Amino acid sequence: MAAAELNTVNATLVLPAPLPLDGGQSLDRVEVAYETYGTLNADKSNAILICHALTGDQHVASPHPITGKAGWWLRTVGPGKPIDTDRFFVICANVLGSCMGTTGPASLAPDGKPYGMRFPVITIRDMVRAEVALLDALGIEQLHAVVGGSMGGMQALSFAANWPQRTRAVLVIASTARHSAQNIAFHEVGRQAIMADPKWEGGSYYGKSKGPENGLAVARMAAHITYLSEAGLTEKFGRRLQDRTAKTFGFDADFQVESYLRHQGLAFTDRFDANSYLYITRAMDYFDLAEEHGGRLADAFAGATARFCLISFDTDWLYPTLESRVIAHALNAAGAPVSFVELSAPFGHDSFLLDVPAQDRVIAGFLGQ
Repeated sequence: MAAAELNTVNATLVLPAPLPLDGGQSLDRVEVAYETYGTLNADKSNAILICHALTGDQHVASPHPITGKAGWWLRTVGPGKPIDTDRFFVICANVLGSCMGTTGPASLAPDGKPYGMRFPVITIRDMVRAEVALLDALGIEQLHAVVGGSMGGMQALSFAANWPQRTRAVLVIASTARHSAQNIAFHEVGRQAIMADPKWEGGSYYGKSKGPENGLAVARMAAHITYLSEAGLTEKFGRRLQDRTAKTFGFDADFQVESYLRHQGLAFTDRFDANSYLYITRAMDYFDLAEEHGGRLADAFAGATARFCLISFDTDWLYPTLESRVIAHALNAAGAPVSFVELSAPFGHDSFLLDVPAQDRVIAGFLGQ
């Protein structure tokens, strides 16, 4: 589906007031880059906010301006699709701290130089705070739904917990209410790979011919493994060799899976900023919705008026089904209406981005209510 048929608007908004942050600081002149699809109805009741994952962006259903690839959820968002833009006005904003138009470490600070590591550490709630400010600027008081997968699901949960009157429905896919020790550990490996790259230069690599591309590529490779399943990797690659009939007895990419990961890592450096990777992964690691609300997850949803839907996948070991069950139990304890389904898919955590017809039916059914 061409972007024109989607009635796409690509825009950037400068927030009218400084944005307060959980860390105690505030950011002046925050820019939020976003895209919209479809038409907002007269009473502004048909808006859906889609929150993207760690390495995602606002181009949910339109071509990426750097890579030229189709939008990351084009199979889900569009006319007649599960998130139907003939019916809904869809908004997707690039998160605070990212590198696709919204203010982040690569943006210019008030002194005219890139923030770099002077950028304040942010949280998932800070990201949502910027998205709520965007909704305020668009005059949207209450969403039809907030939807997110992975880190986007964290944002959706934070939205529901901290701005409970601002949405009528919440759809959380392959996500969690807090980052586990294992999740934090994988992120720390990636951050250390970036910071160990001599071209990182303490985060002050902007304007140089090259940044910490090697470190960022390794970080992406490590993270990408967590998005897949062992069965999926075995089926796709197994122990097959890459463009050769025998092992080289060296350290070139002998195996197909090695070549695949190297390609994923290098391609990532063309579209993502290393410092943004540091800040966003740290925000995810800090996420603990129960901790934010006195230590009991059910209390986070005490004021919830929305209905909820949770989706997990049986091969997702990054945010396994148990994480969604914990959220479902907390919502039940808070008296919030919630439906929950575990879907079978061979793709691991990335299942929410791929061809899973059962997910399409769940999304369409829940949002269509």
